Amino acid sequence: QVQLVESGGGLVQAGGSLRLSCAASGLTSDWRAVAWFRQGPGKQREGVSCITNTGYSLHTDSVKGRFTISRDNAKNTIYLQMNSLKPEDTSIYFCAVRTRPNCGLATGWFDYWGQGTQVTVSS
Repeated sequence: QVQLVESGGGLVQAGGSLRLSCAASGLTSDWRAVAWFRQGPGKQREGVSCITNTGYSLHTDSVKGRFTISRDNAKNTIYLQMNSLKPEDTSIYFCAVRTRPNCGLATGWFDYWGQGTQVTVSS
């Protein structure tokens, strides 16, 4: 059974940094693209960042230059380094895994999801 467990969320002041982690278990060697999504209060879930198993990554425009996604395949862990945080980054952040190789930021592309971790940025 595949499980994704996020951690690292919390309360931070604007301009601060957080590093989210997502520990994956139960995955076979077929897992390919991994991503972070977020969902703010009253908003739809949106894609933030994605990375393939070859290291190609993409980010949504609002986080470019501030967020970095990475993965450690040996540890089955996905990371999201978030710098220069803004109040509008406040959301629940979810990690997701896709069993196909291509990256994208559409929720329907991903097969497995974590339960999320809350990030709150105060002004």
